[in-house]
Amino acid sequence: MFELNSRYYTLAIVNKNTKDGRQISYVRRRFLPDADVMPTLTEVTVTAGDRLDLVTARTLGNSEEYWRVCDTNNVMNPHDLMTPIGRRLRIGLPQSF
Repeated sequence: MFELNSRYYTLAIVNKNTKDGRQISYVRRRFLPDADVMPTLTEVTVTAGDRLDLVTARTLGNSEEYWRVCDTNNVMNPHDLMTPIGRRLRIGLPQSF
């Protein structure tokens, strides 16, 4: 259902039967990993004009894996990562599933 590089790839798909006989499928909740124990690949400093997708493409080789940077920096909202200018971002080592 999800691509290998998706943050949801390892989550279980669950089915719920409703009273009227319908079956609803959903993905189990994803809990954020403990950022303090995540291995760091590198660190980058946010500069004027930086975008998270570009930082992620440069450091991890895939702009869609921005969520790994969020996880490593214990941030839920990706937009919070790019301010203030000069902020140091930890780039987490990609984990195998």
